[in-house]
Amino acid sequence: MAIKQYKPTTPGRRGASVVDYSKLDKVKPLAQALERMTEHSGRNNTGRITVRHQGGGARRHYRMIDWRRDKLDVAGKVEYVEYDPNRSAFIARILYKDGERRYILCPEGLSKGDEVVSSKTADVKIGNAMPLSNVPVGTFVHNIEMRPGKGGQMARSAGVFAQLMGRLDGFAQLRMPSGEMRRVPENCFASIGQVGNKDHFNVTIGKAGRSRWLGIRPTVRGCTMNPVDHPHGGGEGRGKGGKHPVSPWAQPTKGYKTRKNKRTAKNIIRDRRQK
Repeated sequence: MAIKQYKPTTPGRRGASVVDYSKLDKVKPLAQALERMTEHSGRNNTGRITVRHQGGGARRHYRMIDWRRDKLDVAGKVEYVEYDPNRSAFIARILYKDGERRYILCPEGLSKGDEVVSSKTADVKIGNAMPLSNVPVGTFVHNIEMRPGKGGQMARSAGVFAQLMGRLDGFAQLRMPSGEMRRVPENCFASIGQVGNKDHFNVTIGKAGRSRWLGIRPTVRGCTMNPVDHPHGGGEGRGKGGKHPVSPWAQPTKGYKTRKNKRTAKNIIRDRRQK
């Protein structure tokens, strides 16, 4: 998809750009794959804001995506390629030969009328899903499982892919979009190809109102607040405060490692920060 720019008829239009959606199918979403979304505005079950800068935005329904790709050895045809308001990637509606319809992530190069299949013996073709043990080394993959049967959890946003670098001792070694080298069990499923809508990263929002449509509320710098609201706040006039940058809860925000998941840390071969 290309990036579309408009004539600068207003200040907001001047800097804004959008993805050209002309090649998407303008159809009603699959009714049985829709689920109602409740607006939380970043609040938890006690009503406290636990994720800041969320709220408002256009009303939308969630599309149930087939992350597991567990309909094995049944070929399906791409019926439509659709827009999904809940993610940066596009989705493809698949009509299987037994009559069932499901949504999958639409990889780059997959178009209406193409055939896909999920199988241990599938061809290495864009849109197909198979275990990493059967994927040739060097292939680009997306929607990768971390645990067999759990469903794809990695490399799912627009334009990203992981590359299979090798296999050793029952594990597949992947180079992730961040540059991290990670290993996952080689019997985990992954989809072939790069996630579509790779021009998503080149979109410019252009105006504050468009962020509000997306449910993103304004972010205010800590140094403009009062001391009661932020550690950076207060002072006569402008000032950096002479201290390291921290969050509103005084946790360092630059270079401070917060990852403590020892269960999965053993599968990281090379950290993304290493050169």
